[in-house]
Amino acid sequence: MVRRYFDLKIDVYVKGRWYLSEPTDLSGRQIEDIWQFLDGRKIADPGPLSIPLSRPGKALDIDFAGAGQAPIVNALVARVFRDLAPNDVQLFPVKIEGQAEPFFLLNVTRTVRAIDDAACEEARRWAPEDDEPEKVGQYHVVSGLRIDKAKVESERVFRLWGWPLPIVVDEEIKEALERVGASGARFDEV
Repeated sequence: MVRRYFDLKIDVYVKGRWYLSEPTDLSGRQIEDIWQFLDGRKIADPGPLSIPLSRPGKALDIDFAGAGQAPIVNALVARVFRDLAPNDVQLFPVKIEGQAEPFFLLNVTRTVRAIDDAACEEARRWAPEDDEPEKVGQYHVVSGLRIDKAKVESERVFRLWGWPLPIVVDEEIKEALERVGASGARFDEV
């Protein structure tokens, strides 16, 4: 049986939802390298984190914080990832302004080179003539994302080499998140 995979996105159409600002340390200083949470690799524990609200509203079980798009999940969602994909994620506690409930920054620690260029609506890579030498070979544009499932091994949740924005989850994780009623989650099959 071929596993199905989904791009885990945030449902921005939840009425009255909150909006999270950039993660900070407990003294209020922004995290220097917020982009480390998109690298698809294990990182050192960043220490206690806090997330202010840029707009108060209904708390979501899954959301992304600030421009760095750091995934933030509540304890119920964290348990799904911890139970089903313990080798693919790290969970760092965060304190969200006005919330007594525990939340976690979800760091996806796996990267897979699995974008199926031919099956995507568009998949364009940086070229030498683009004058971005450090990006040559990585993706400049990907739309209508599709992956080559044969290139995925044991990973249950991962980021994509060269295009790290999507968080890809397998069907079992998607179904578990739906069973617990994870608000804020939207899934597009890839």
